[in-house]
Amino acid sequence: MLNQTRPIPLSPNSDGTTSHSTKPASGQVAGYLPQAGERDAVSLREFHVKLDRAWIARHIPHQGSMCLLDQVEAWDQQRIQCRASSHRAADNPLRANGRLGAACGIEYAAQAMAVHGVLLAPPDSARARVGYLVSVRGTQLHVPRLDGIAADLRVEATCITRGENNILYQFSVSAAGQLLLEGRAAVVLDADALPPNESWPR
Repeated sequence: MLNQTRPIPLSPNSDGTTSHSTKPASGQVAGYLPQAGERDAVSLREFHVKLDRAWIARHIPHQGSMCLLDQVEAWDQQRIQCRASSHRAADNPLRANGRLGAACGIEYAAQAMAVHGVLLAPPDSARARVGYLVSVRGTQLHVPRLDGIAADLRVEATCITRGENNILYQFSVSAAGQLLLEGRAAVVLDADALPPNESWPR
């Protein structure tokens, strides 16, 4: 049973690495999200992998400046915490009219969800299960924009419910202890294969 498995520590090693191996949910949040029950079989192969921007870019579809996250700081089977500094970049592709609106933080959260799916997927997965961000609800923006935030962003996503073909996350983006935005996001897996009456989490 899942609740009998040894929890994965919510902190990296002292050198910023984690001892757990790995193998995408933004419109398309990307694949490798495991099906219900697959987390029980997650391999905890004991070798160090630094979960930095280069690793993230190898495992999600977002490339170049669209890969927004710098590092995975902590994760377990229910949640993930990432760090980002790209909100200060002048070439951030989400900027419009010289500013990065706070709502763009939803894309940061979506990429964190994608990385979480990568980390949870069994290493012998035959193929990626493509995830799509289908709804965002209860979103509260506590600041008007992100590009003026001097500190790095802390992006967190926590799984609230999980079904065979859908996942509901609670997400937040903060900086230096200040909450910038928060909300819930529904991710549907393999959407093209779902029957027409399949319900989505809310």
